[in-house]
Amino acid sequence: MAQTAPLHVPSRRQLLVGVTATAAVGLTAGRAAATPTLAGATKGAPAFVRGAATSTAAQQDRVRRWAADTWHSLVAMTDPGTGLPADNISEGLTAGDRSGYTSPTNIGGYLWSAVVARELGIISRGECTRRLLQTLHTLSRMEHHEPSGMYYNWYDEATGAKLTAWPGTGDRVYPFLSSVDNGWLGAALRVVMSADPGAAPVAGRLFGRMRWDMFYDNDTAHPGVRPGGLIHGGFYDAPPPPGFSGYTGNHIGSGPDVWYTNHHYDTTVSETRITSYLGILTGQIPGEQYYATWRTFPETCDWAWPEMQPVGEHRTYLGLDVYEGAYTYRGMHIVPGWGGSMFEELMPDVFVPESSWAPRSWGLNHPLHVRAQREHGLLEAGYGYWGFSPSSDPFDNYREYGVDQLGMNPDGYFSDKEKTNVDAGFGDCREGTNPHPAFGDGVVTPHASFLAMMHEPAEAFANLAKVEDELGAYGAGGFFDAVAVRSGTIARRYLSLDQAMVMGAIGNVLGDNVIRRAFSTRDVERALRPVIGLEEFGAGRA
Repeated sequence: MAQTAPLHVPSRRQLLVGVTATAAVGLTAGRAAATPTLAGATKGAPAFVRGAATSTAAQQDRVRRWAADTWHSLVAMTDPGTGLPADNISEGLTAGDRSGYTSPTNIGGYLWSAVVARELGIISRGECTRRLLQTLHTLSRMEHHEPSGMYYNWYDEATGAKLTAWPGTGDRVYPFLSSVDNGWLGAALRVVMSADPGAAPVAGRLFGRMRWDMFYDNDTAHPGVRPGGLIHGGFYDAPPPPGFSGYTGNHIGSGPDVWYTNHHYDTTVSETRITSYLGILTGQIPGEQYYATWRTFPETCDWAWPEMQPVGEHRTYLGLDVYEGAYTYRGMHIVPGWGGSMFEELMPDVFVPESSWAPRSWGLNHPLHVRAQREHGLLEAGYGYWGFSPSSDPFDNYREYGVDQLGMNPDGYFSDKEKTNVDAGFGDCREGTNPHPAFGDGVVTPHASFLAMMHEPAEAFANLAKVEDELGAYGAGGFFDAVAVRSGTIARRYLSLDQAMVMGAIGNVLGDNVIRRAFSTRDVERALRPVIGLEEFGAGRA
């Protein structure tokens, strides 16, 4: 009998700080007849959307059931008075099970999920507009950093008030403004601006006041900042907590100085590239910033602290030298993320048709990353299941899961409970300490497979069907957040961001790229595609 982890409230995402599975069946996008046309949108659909073999009605119906149940959990998380979703909710799905707090990312996820729910016929167009407007009107009155238009990290979902103490414990909260959390809210506002005419004016006003250059640091005298500039983790607009490491300043020259983090987001394979995209498409951040981030760290011995030596060559884009490094895994060269999670690789791809606009970079790396995660779960680790990403932890509260060999972090995002660390060494510079380990109780996260469905629909469907049928990691609100496949321990809760990723991916697969079309308008394509389309990753066959 499967064990159940204690129903602890999960801690929030610190990052905000070849082989086909048995019985795999292709999925085809089947756009609902009632879907409105999104004016000015470009499709940029991946190949499988337009030419794949038609799946059976039963299989499409099953994915639609997964979407409907996932939407049910998001509705349960959402306060009926404010339209703000809680960060998480336990399996009971009652109002008392809500976490008591929300974030800009959670709010954005609810907004784009409502658009998908309408597209799939789960809710009516009228209900979608009503829900969007309720949430947007609440956002309009919520306290925020007025000079930049950015929102704080934590609010009470029942009132919209900025949090200064954690629910339950009363511990002090120092309100922080995160670049990536605001990035996901900004992406959602762009989706609403294109997808729902009734809510578009309010969404447009909120987006129009957001200054992405508030996070943009192009001063190479600051630690870690490279030519082209980087995005700060965020800032405090009031005295920060004790021990804070940063400096005061104001990148937009409007309003008082703030306390910026010394930490910058400096890896390309990261969910944080959505913030770069928003800055570039609005003209507030130059395209060069995209090329200032690392593909991998250098291959030289003075960078030998990661667990693998990259291979690659230097190329120049927009006047910047870029080392196009890649890691070697199971006969593939793959550009890694920091931790090696599906979330880092594919969440921005929910909004931007990266494979179409950048075929020599993301068009190679996305399918290779998905294949690598699948081969890790099924072949290398032998779990029988795959899909690894930060999630609620079946054994505790929250943990970053991933495939260690796909991440630059020497401490790793691991795929199992035991934190099995793979260290292949760094060429002739350093011997490996654990090149061929035995893996333990693997933890798979369903939202990772849904993201993968945008690139391997058949394999992802088969994997998810097994998670539901064999592992039982499914409840009234859809797939539970994570499950340990050998012990059967299930994290019996739902995280709103992870549920929103499920909705966004299904919307693209079964709703004719509804989220990509809404976000990636012709104006966005003109601004963004010439920047990212230049690049040639070191990804491909080894």
